[in-house]
Amino acid sequence: MNQSIISIKLQNELDVVLAYNRAMQLSQFTGLPVAGQTKFATAVSEICRNVLEHVGEGNIRFSVLENRGVLYLEAYITDRGRGIPNLTEILDRRFTPTGSKGHGIHSSRKLVDVFQVESDFEKGTRVRLQKQIPANHPPINPAILKGWSDYFNLEPEISPYAEIKRQNMQLIELMEQLRVRTIEAEYQLQQIQHLNEELQASNHEVNGLLQERDRYNLQLQRVNRTLDEFAHTITHDLKAPLQNLVGLTEAMADFLAEESIEEAQAVLPMVQLQITRMDHLIRDVLEYSLTGMQQIPVKQINTRELVENVLEGLSIPAGFTVDVADDLPTLEAEEIYLRQIFSNLVSNAVKYHDQPKGHLSVSAIPQEDCWEFVVADDGPGILPEDHEKIFNMFETTSDVNHPGSTGIGLAIVKKIVQEKEGAAWVESNGRGTAMHFTWPLLKPGKEQL
Repeated sequence: MNQSIISIKLQNELDVVLAYNRAMQLSQFTGLPVAGQTKFATAVSEICRNVLEHVGEGNIRFSVLENRGVLYLEAYITDRGRGIPNLTEILDRRFTPTGSKGHGIHSSRKLVDVFQVESDFEKGTRVRLQKQIPANHPPINPAILKGWSDYFNLEPEISPYAEIKRQNMQLIELMEQLRVRTIEAEYQLQQIQHLNEELQASNHEVNGLLQERDRYNLQLQRVNRTLDEFAHTITHDLKAPLQNLVGLTEAMADFLAEESIEEAQAVLPMVQLQITRMDHLIRDVLEYSLTGMQQIPVKQINTRELVENVLEGLSIPAGFTVDVADDLPTLEAEEIYLRQIFSNLVSNAVKYHDQPKGHLSVSAIPQEDCWEFVVADDGPGILPEDHEKIFNMFETTSDVNHPGSTGIGLAIVKKIVQEKEGAAWVESNGRGTAMHFTWPLLKPGKEQL
């Protein structure tokens, strides 16, 4: 017997949660003990997350197969990435993961009975996870497996994000109906004006109401976008690490109950990694939501001194050098906003560097009505197709693997710069990246909002 049950395309955090849930359900259907259910689902979740962090998308297929009279529940996970260059080192039993790299594969292989991985350069990676089904399992045959497949395919999908989106679309539709009716009212008012000039005062009042309506309409659209972003965060980005924490802590509890101290210690780094991810995400979402909402006074800012203060506050590795240009300008600006921008750009340059040693530079170019700042590094560079994507909420490059990667840092930079009517962009051709942003000059007699 070798029958496929269900396949899932891995594209975002919600797909990882779905893969975890399907692994738990199938584990229960096949009669695995509670500890085995948690181990299998946790291993599936970790490998699926590796696919998202290293490649960006992939597939997972659940099957039940028979080998020498023994049934196994299998999860087969594939991607079309660049492959794993140090796979042999990771699979070495003496390998000890450092940082965030290698934890997924190294720890997941301890949670299943059969672990196989194949990886080829530019052809992707294939991981096979198998858990042995106990001999006293419930009835399992092709008809029952097809029934499970039909059950999953017909199971309704409930998404809070989709529900909020639907309600917002209804509000927009109602606003459009109100706009049409308002246009009709304007036409009638024009006809009445020909008959009675005394209604001009009322007409001015109506025009004021129309302007106020347009203003409220723009505010509503902005609120809707914010609701979309935060609903996406709650249903996708916060739920996934929280679900993984639940699975990992249950696995640790099972290991401790079995007095398997070594296996419990192996799961602990995975728990700490999930906690770090949630901490970074919650902090960055709060920082993003507050950007542009505070009333912050404008003052004279020496940007060279500000950049040096930012560097002192960051954990710059000993192997990195940073050159700050002597001719950085003094600006009329809000200090907290410039501090946020430089902090995000410098920390990103260090965080995503692929070598233990690196070089960064901070410079400025005077333009006619603004200053153009450049934060450059000699890191791995950014692919052309990712140049626009990295400034979107919850988006990172396809080859980034870091526990602090929430995809919000550059979105904060873009949001601040846009509030100032400036621009932010990236230049990267091969190795090395230069992050550019412009900061407008404060014109005489004009306050910055």
